[in-house]
Amino acid sequence: MQKLKKNKLSQILEKLLLSDYFVLYLSIVCFLILWLFIPVLGSQRNIENIFSNMWPLLAIAIGQMFVLLIGGIDLSQVGLIGFLSVIGSAVVCRKLNPNVFSNSPLWGKVLFENGSGIESIPLSIALSILIMLLFAVLIGLLNGLLISKFKMPNFMVTLVFQMLLSAVAIFLTASENITGLPDAYITIGNDNVFSVFSIGSFIVIAQCIAAHFILSKTKLGKWIYAVGMNPKASRISGIPNDKIVIFVYIAIAFSTAIGTLLYTTRMMAGRPTLGATILMDIIGATVIGGTSMYGGKGKVTGTIFGVLFFVLLGNVLNHMRLNYATINIVKGAAIMVAAYIDVTRMKLSKNILIADDKKEAIHHFQEHEKEA
Repeated sequence: MQKLKKNKLSQILEKLLLSDYFVLYLSIVCFLILWLFIPVLGSQRNIENIFSNMWPLLAIAIGQMFVLLIGGIDLSQVGLIGFLSVIGSAVVCRKLNPNVFSNSPLWGKVLFENGSGIESIPLSIALSILIMLLFAVLIGLLNGLLISKFKMPNFMVTLVFQMLLSAVAIFLTASENITGLPDAYITIGNDNVFSVFSIGSFIVIAQCIAAHFILSKTKLGKWIYAVGMNPKASRISGIPNDKIVIFVYIAIAFSTAIGTLLYTTRMMAGRPTLGATILMDIIGATVIGGTSMYGGKGKVTGTIFGVLFFVLLGNVLNHMRLNYATINIVKGAAIMVAAYIDVTRMKLSKNILIADDKKEAIHHFQEHEKEA
């Protein structure tokens, strides 16, 4: 009897662990339990803060998910965030302090006391966003080409781009933030609808829908999963692996530009160090959402749940008034647990497949005996 109960309990736990909604259930349970001890978690203002922090991180994590699906990784995102934040803000800024920016190499050439000079052009905000997207696509293309055509390690390529882009952003601004952004630009990340939505959040929702459609409804999505599961087999079967690699690195750069736009408009400044501290959040949220670092496994819905969990975790740790080092230790531990859960889920999935194969073999054997 006890063994039967244990078996049922283990089956329930296995189903829960393998469920696509596991992280969502975990987030809800953790929130409800911690709410009892930290009442401010359930306040309207705090819930609004959780959602507003979700949107930019989600935009960037969706891009990282694409790269992880092919068994890669992109460390250049944090450098790209600062670089794009500076480029986009430089285009639309309306006022700059000459005492602060006189050391910038752009001063007197692109940047002036009254801004860039472009801000007076109609649709200057649209131009700023377009320039950010174009730079992002170019950098994503370079990453993809170096990794696919020149067979360079993705870790090394993206690490170098992270360092390069971070250094360029700091050099161009002389380590200063670009302020004086127009109100219309700032409202993209701050003009809330129903308290939790902004103009930028609707862009991210559209991004999630597009990513889900690509991965679940198109041949391109099937190819991405195939490359992540077995690159050699996918190449033999005629899948253009190199083009898939280039596509996902363009996709991650494009997604990073969307997230950068939201972060910049929320902060109301172009910051060269904007993404310096969020690499752990990006990868952690994506892995916690069920995207395997081995490649070939992950969904948009899981990434959404992973971002929710990670933002909630950060929110709770801040309310506990822990120091920066302690917060990073806890976040690191959460990522380690997520990696362990990923390995456990893979083992369970394999065991279930083996068990199903055995049942099918036994069934065929029994049918064969009956016919004999």
